[in-house]
Amino acid sequence: MSPALLSALLTTAHVAVLLGAVLTAAAYLVWFERKLLARMQLRLGPNRAGWAGLLQPLADVIKLLCKEDVIPAAADRTVYRLAPALTALSAILAFAVIPLGEPVQLFGLEHQLVISDLSVGALFLLGLSSLSVYGVTLGGFASSSKYALLGALRALAQMISYELPLGLSLAPVFLLAGSLSLSDIVRAQADFPFAVLCPVSFVLFVIGALAEARRTPFDLPEAESELVAGYHTEYSGMRFGLYFVGEYLNMLVLGSMGTVFFWGGWLGPGLPGPLWFALKVGLFCFVFVWVRATLPRLRYDQLMRLNWRWLLPLALINLVLTAAGAWLLRGGV
Repeated sequence: MSPALLSALLTTAHVAVLLGAVLTAAAYLVWFERKLLARMQLRLGPNRAGWAGLLQPLADVIKLLCKEDVIPAAADRTVYRLAPALTALSAILAFAVIPLGEPVQLFGLEHQLVISDLSVGALFLLGLSSLSVYGVTLGGFASSSKYALLGALRALAQMISYELPLGLSLAPVFLLAGSLSLSDIVRAQADFPFAVLCPVSFVLFVIGALAEARRTPFDLPEAESELVAGYHTEYSGMRFGLYFVGEYLNMLVLGSMGTVFFWGGWLGPGLPGPLWFALKVGLFCFVFVWVRATLPRLRYDQLMRLNWRWLLPLALINLVLTAAGAWLLRGGV
């Protein structure tokens, strides 16, 4: 077999395994959240389908596939159908540039544990994260429902606003790493993770990630006490399931971004690189669930005030100070 054909087969297998692992992880992240919330609230959580409820994600998928797919009479049918897929697809594509470890030798060939190691991988990630707002906004707009439209407008304003401090929180990381390649950023943390060198950036990133993922206390686009379910009120069946799994895929993407940018990616002693990476992403997901179990939902004016009055100025000050510190450490040249 020629090296080119073998390389193509390895890449195809890599894509298939990664896609299966990501979708399975998103499904079991739902189980993990329900069990962890139950434990924090002195409940049992899923415990009927399989041992400790481990088959509950499979039962949920079967239920969603069997439910009727209802489309509102006044909906824009084409946009209504495509919007949920756009949300899930933008999250899945992000994993194409996230490195899971150093290159390995397989069948005599060096195979990278990343599908595409782009020199501007960080910009690619940020661009994809901004695309998810289109799926949410178009779904709410196309549903022809006031609750869905209000949820979509909330999501649009919230996600665009919080992209600013989130992006600015990563600028110091790019300055210190001297590269936009995700692999180079991970290797630049061989001595100290950037969460230690840039703690303000790390805190800003976590807050921005919670807002981008529309997680508590920033879950105003789907506030059930006000908007029934917000932008996906009119969705049912597997189209609702795509929105649902898209939220958990976004959690995995943002956890992976936090791991790569602030916690050294696959770097760690004793264990294989991909296992270290998975453990760190799992820790981020645990924090997301912990915050949901702890904090109440903000009011919308509090949400915007937090961003424009506090987070954005703090992110700008942090960027200037980090740039000045890096310039001084390099001898002022």
